[in-house]
Amino acid sequence: MGVNMKINIKSIDINYIQYGKGSDVILLHGWGQNIEMMKPLGDKLSKNNRITIIDLPGFGDTAEPKEELTIYDYNEIIEEFIEKLKIKNPTLIGHSFGGRISMIYASKNQVDKLVLFGSPCIAKNPKLSFKVKILKFLKKVPVINKLEGFAKRHIGSRDYKNASDIMRKILVNTVNADLSDCCKKIKCPTLLIWGENDTEVDVEEAKQIESMIDDVGLIVLPNSTHYAYLENLNHVTNILRNFL
Repeated sequence: MGVNMKINIKSIDINYIQYGKGSDVILLHGWGQNIEMMKPLGDKLSKNNRITIIDLPGFGDTAEPKEELTIYDYNEIIEEFIEKLKIKNPTLIGHSFGGRISMIYASKNQVDKLVLFGSPCIAKNPKLSFKVKILKFLKKVPVINKLEGFAKRHIGSRDYKNASDIMRKILVNTVNADLSDCCKKIKCPTLLIWGENDTEVDVEEAKQIESMIDDVGLIVLPNSTHYAYLENLNHVTNILRNFL
């Protein structure tokens, strides 16, 4: 479902799909991923919602930015994207990197509801070199083998080891950004869905985020990783249908 379309935002042709009818739900994928990683969830929710899924700049079929961006620059791109598509008061669903962008957006704009999957908020140790970050990420990749075929095909669509200089710089900017102040400004109903065994963004960080947002609930899924929303797709879909 959904036909790929392009819209130019800040001189970048943003690839996206939109399908379904009803309240607007926008899905933002994690680092190194693309539309296909969020589409299984979008397909499940499209009966009662208009689904919009984006390839963020540098991923999928959206070109890399020509200049070094911060996580706040990505948010400005999403703000302009939503404005150009005349979407009002959407629900944002973000995984990891996409969740970080969603936090910033929800802290500054009108949002109906916010859903975060394994989304880091606290700045990580800035002394970690990019190479160490890459190695840490690659050690976690084998968990993907537990997911369905689509996940194996579509995660890590750009090889971290061969990432361009610009994307490496963006990754370091992202990892080192602390969004605690943004979380404290979020006023919309918020749902945090975390994997019990998420080694990339652990449950303790989810609890910290929970303490910063006024109207929030945290659901921890047992025996699940950073990709808990895919590992428990039907269960998460039922949770979201009730929440939405």
